[in-house]
Amino acid sequence: MYAVVRTYSGQGASELFDLLGQREEDVKALISGVPGFVNYAALRSGDGGVTVTVCDDKAGTDESSRRAAEWVKENVSATVDAPAITEGDTVLQF
Repeated sequence: MYAVVRTYSGQGASELFDLLGQREEDVKALISGVPGFVNYAALRSGDGGVTVTVCDDKAGTDESSRRAAEWVKENVSATVDAPAITEGDTVLQF
């Protein structure tokens, strides 16, 4: 398994997480359609938040990041700072 953590802070991050909560079904359809998709979670932290996507391999998480960036660009009216990305092979998952 491979995971990517996208940490959003700064400009537009709060609006992004408001919109994620409001558009759950759209986000679910977008990310769960990624080949090799396993799991997705979004959590708010302060004025921004973190999303975590787990897929079978790096190709899946790369595609999820591409789709996420496109969705943010098309759906959030405020400019959103690019997220900090942390990714790697999972060591433990249950």
